[in-house]
Amino acid sequence: MCYVSSSETSGRQVAIRRQLAAEQGPRMTSCLFLGVAPRPPPAALHLLLRRRMASNRAFQLRLNPLTGDSEWLVVDEEEEAPAPSQHKQLLAATSYLDMLNDTARNRAYRHAIDATVTDPTSCVLDIGAGTGLLSMMAARALAAAGGEGRGSVSACEAYLPMGKLTRRVLRANGMENRIKVFHKRSDELRVGVELDSRADILVSEILDSELLGEGLIPTLQHAHDMLLVKNPKTVPYRATTYGVLVESMLLWKMHDLHSNEANTEDGVWLTPGTENILSVKLQQHAMQCDALEDEILLLSEPFKVFEFDFWKRPDSHRETKIEIKATADGHAHAIISWWVLQLDSAGSVFYSTAPGWVRQSSGVDLPQCVNGMKDWCDHWKQCVWFIQGTGAPAMKDQTLALRASHDQTSISYHLNINDEVSSRSPKSDHLTLLPERIALYGDKAWRSALIGAVRNAMSGRSSPTCIVADDSVLLALIVSSLLPSSKVITMFPGLRDKGFNYLRAVADANNFSMDRIKVIGKKASSLTMNDLKDEKINLVVGEPFYHGSEGMLPWQNLRFWNERTLLGPLLSEDAFIMPCRGILRLCAMSLPDLWRSRCSLKDVEGFDHSVVNDTFGACGDLPGEQQGPCLPYYVWQCGYNKKLSEVYSLMDFNFSEPIHSCFGKTKIKFSHDGICHGFAVWIDWVLDEKKSIVISTGPESRYWKQGVQLLSRPVQVNPGP
Repeated sequence: MCYVSSSETSGRQVAIRRQLAAEQGPRMTSCLFLGVAPRPPPAALHLLLRRRMASNRAFQLRLNPLTGDSEWLVVDEEEEAPAPSQHKQLLAATSYLDMLNDTARNRAYRHAIDATVTDPTSCVLDIGAGTGLLSMMAARALAAAGGEGRGSVSACEAYLPMGKLTRRVLRANGMENRIKVFHKRSDELRVGVELDSRADILVSEILDSELLGEGLIPTLQHAHDMLLVKNPKTVPYRATTYGVLVESMLLWKMHDLHSNEANTEDGVWLTPGTENILSVKLQQHAMQCDALEDEILLLSEPFKVFEFDFWKRPDSHRETKIEIKATADGHAHAIISWWVLQLDSAGSVFYSTAPGWVRQSSGVDLPQCVNGMKDWCDHWKQCVWFIQGTGAPAMKDQTLALRASHDQTSISYHLNINDEVSSRSPKSDHLTLLPERIALYGDKAWRSALIGAVRNAMSGRSSPTCIVADDSVLLALIVSSLLPSSKVITMFPGLRDKGFNYLRAVADANNFSMDRIKVIGKKASSLTMNDLKDEKINLVVGEPFYHGSEGMLPWQNLRFWNERTLLGPLLSEDAFIMPCRGILRLCAMSLPDLWRSRCSLKDVEGFDHSVVNDTFGACGDLPGEQQGPCLPYYVWQCGYNKKLSEVYSLMDFNFSEPIHSCFGKTKIKFSHDGICHGFAVWIDWVLDEKKSIVISTGPESRYWKQGVQLLSRPVQVNPGP
């Protein structure tokens, strides 16, 4: 555990302790808390994945990120107690708290609902109720119109822990008897059963950064078919998506691995030949593009892409062709997109997710959100669509042809490329990774560090047996390429057969035979000497990187230490472990935008939300010394940020030893004036025994998430004399 005493934070330094409690074996867990009192670590992280098994029961998936183990638990939907502690980490990691701190969003919905709910006999349906804010707004507006006892408000919230919290908020505001709450998906509601009649008014907020990813289209289709009257009123009324062409070297590095690795000249080929066999997934990627303001060149004015009218049944698929006039010479690497909500039918209330640097265009209507610009927020970002390959050259005043299409859950673009080629289904040996990992794999310094460490480790070993303990295809290629006589065993816990098929596809280009590589579909705890043909393991290597775990906290990558421990009986006496160590580091940060978005709730547009603060892990003005959990963020995308101290080492994990409990303590001395909102925490991986090759995952690296622990109250600090 990690503690910060509030009595120590007013001066120049702050005392910090950190303890990692862990067991040897598959039930290892760990977590980090900064607070004044210890709390037991959760046994596992619950994921937002449920399966209904009966009217009052549901399955919920529980995942332990340090072991990869998961299990389905049965949850009783009738239980009315507050959400249990195991749900808090999950709910704290959602966007609810940030969304409820978005004043511009809340105000826009209030204005639009007040203008829409004017008929006292209205039947209002809220889909995806969350804390019930929109339902309460509708009930209040209905009462103001004289409709109390005549009209009705129904709310559905499918996620059980959230639905329970909805009821708590309604009780706290005296609304429990004015709003019917259903713990169901909207497509499970039936008129004449749950609903007395079709609804006249739909209020909803089922939007993600791309707009469509939370199932907006199928939800609206079902609602119009089964739950709403003909020509209903809706809030929002309409959504419009926009885009802009940009040149950006950072965005180019995040998708064009083939070109970038050609410049590394290290002889290892992740993308040999002309076909990009390892790439980002062809989709829109959510990103805080305000942080890119100084690193992009706008190559066009904003252009309108699609309109989606909530008041009528949407189409499942559409396509449009857009002619874009280039406004500057450059190379189009990406399309950055966002959306604008028109919340009322009169067209007077808007909300926009556009980045702050978007210029108004005389040819395109880009309305501002109500009452001016919104604050930084994390619940909705912009989206980046990477233009394939090296991108598209653009000359000022040139007209570029863009084809945009959407299905039920996503929008895609095709710019000056062969549609037939771009739409082909990927082969079985094609891997897709997140943009940040693609950028790492094309980074010359990153690759050089890994290659150098492996080369040094293999020095003097004639025919070593090596295990790649994680999902690193790069390390499997490096070991096989550097030492032809080596035997490589890859665990690939997340990639599995796809990883093997990929290696087979690139083997010839890297001059090794697949006869020397074996993919074992077993957990480390099940591996035996028979699997190794009675040969001890000389090398255990990892990045560490686990496919599908990219959103985890930094120390949850200590799964590598757990795997290495389980492999202990199979290791030779002189076995080399890479990385050799992990060093937990931290620094004090000023993060005013992030802290504001995570601060405790009181009045939200006239409704008390204080009952949700503990469950959502809020910070600021809480009873006693409550403190929210540490959460993963890309610090460089967290709005304004500034380091207030040097980087401190808090704990050292020695991977040559079996996993064990650790304890660390340090004092932080502030080196800059400012307001301390919390700490950024990460792990630096030491690759070699001499500690000469170190890979940092700190805030300077844009390709790793850091853990961010916010203080319960910000503190003014200064370095002093």
